[in-house]
Amino acid sequence: MSIILTPPLPQSFYTRTDVVQIARELLGKQLFTHQEGVLTGGIIVETEAYCGASDKACHAHLNRRTKRTAPMFEAGGISYVYLCYGIHALLNVVTNVAGQADAVLIRAIAPTVGLEQMQARRGLAKISPKLTAGPGILSQALGIRTAQNAQIMYAPTPEAEVQLWIAEGEPIRPEQIVAGPRVGVAYAQEDALLPWRFCLKGSPWVSPAVPKYN
Repeated sequence: MSIILTPPLPQSFYTRTDVVQIARELLGKQLFTHQEGVLTGGIIVETEAYCGASDKACHAHLNRRTKRTAPMFEAGGISYVYLCYGIHALLNVVTNVAGQADAVLIRAIAPTVGLEQMQARRGLAKISPKLTAGPGILSQALGIRTAQNAQIMYAPTPEAEVQLWIAEGEPIRPEQIVAGPRVGVAYAQEDALLPWRFCLKGSPWVSPAVPKYN
């Protein structure tokens, strides 16, 4: 029997060409992990879009192909998990067709499933935004590590099981979405100003890095 309680989005959701639109549409979707019999997850409330070769903030800018960026050049629907500052595992989902190297960073979720396990992973005594309001801590809460890099996040067959996936959620109205510059990409010059970070307006689970845009 499949472990997937809520079916993953189809690969076709990710292989579309507009990564910015996909980043917006991921708000309100549900992110899940299933490890060692434990289901954890929550509602995506903050994302950032990275647009392949033309985006100075993207790891694959100018089509840089390295061991780290290799998953970005695969067809959309797989994970791209890398270490930030050698410490924090950050979860991205690859988008677009093979060779285009677009991706969306999942920056924050509102936790809904497996809260006790997430608290234990984070070492927290109570539920608060410190649980999942940020890309590094949400990965820790969900048990996401670099070992989950390049994993398929859709079900290639109806019987297939996945450990990391995004599922449908509640519809989000355009007026609920706030757009602003991405975080920590000042080196990207003019591209640092692109309004490609999206979050749910008023959500307490949005990361604290950029409160003036929420």
